[in-house]
This record gives sequence, C-alpha cells and structure tokens, in this order.
Amino acid sequence: MKISRTENRFGQKGSNIKKVSILFFIFLIGCTGIPENVKPVNNFKLEKYLGKWYEIARLDHSFERGLSHVTADYKLRNDGGIKVINRGYSAEKDSWKEDEGKAYFVEASDLGYFKVSFFGPFYGSYIIFELDQEGYQYSLVCGPDKSYLWILGRNPTMKEGIKSALLEKAAEAGFDISQLIFVNHENLPKKG
Repeated sequence: MKISRTENRFGQKGSNIKKVSILFFIFLIGCTGIPENVKPVNNFKLEKYLGKWYEIARLDHSFERGLSHVTADYKLRNDGGIKVINRGYSAEKDSWKEDEGKAYFVEASDLGYFKVSFFGPFYGSYIIFELDQEGYQYSLVCGPDKSYLWILGRNPTMKEGIKSALLEKAAEAGFDISQLIFVNHENLPKKG
C-alpha cells in the first residue's frame, strides 16, 4: 500500500508539472500570437523597413508611460535578427530613456510578423498590419492583443489624411482608438 501511495504522489506531481509547463507554453504562444481581426502585411521588405521611425500615437503601457519624442530605430543584427532601439524623453525626470531589444521573423521573411524581446527570453508580437508598401513612410503596428497599438511614421508629423486612414483601420480591427496618446515631437529636449 505504501508503494502505491508514493507512486500516486509522484504521478500527481508529474501531472502538475505537465500542467504548469502547458500553461507556460500557452502563455508564451499568447505573447507572440496575433489578435483577432488583424492580418500581418504580405510582401514585406525588411531592408525598406529598417532605419528610424517616429511614434505618432500609441496606446498607453507602462514601459513608455510619460515619454515624448519617442523613436524606434531598426538595424540588422549579425545573427539575422533586428536590433531595436527605442528612445523617448521623460519630462518628469528630465532625461532620455533608451531600451535595446531584438526581433526575429515568426514566420516567412516577407510577412510583417515578428517576435520582439526587451526582457531576456520573453518575446511579444510585433505585427505590422498596415504599411505604405511603396515608400515605407508609415505603418500601423500592434502587439499580441488589442492593448498594444502604435502608429509610426518616418517623420515626426503625419498628414491628417494618412493619420485618419490609419485610425479607421485600427478601429475596424477592434482597437479602442479613443485611448490613443498622440506623441509630442515639438521642442526637442537636449540630447542625453
């Protein structure tokens, strides 16, 4: 009898470990998933997307809270990935904040669908679901769920017609555009 109880306990522990592993795997998949009603752009050309982008608008989240003059710079890495440098100014701290991350294609290299990491082994989705595919002058980007949304442009200002079209596309996909923060790029603070 004692042997069967011990075996039962090990079986339960093994079962719990499996459950935790499955939940962790689902969590990781969820972080690199695609939200409902969002489709990554096709015919994506990485070499045209590289370089500096200005954040025109975003949904609020903790890692950019309070920042103005936000930019993202994308460069090729030696391992085939992309070096991501996000930079923004905190008026409250009177200083620049800079974070470096890395990104890799999740599927095909001509699909605007990446996994991005700023925190060790943890990745989140970076999905380009609208793009000026001729000149690569604007893009609409989201994360793994509807709480992450960015409007990016090659210049710190964007024509109203383009901005309106991007806002409409985001609203149609189910994003709450009433919560967007439009990023200040005027009166550039001192370099840090």
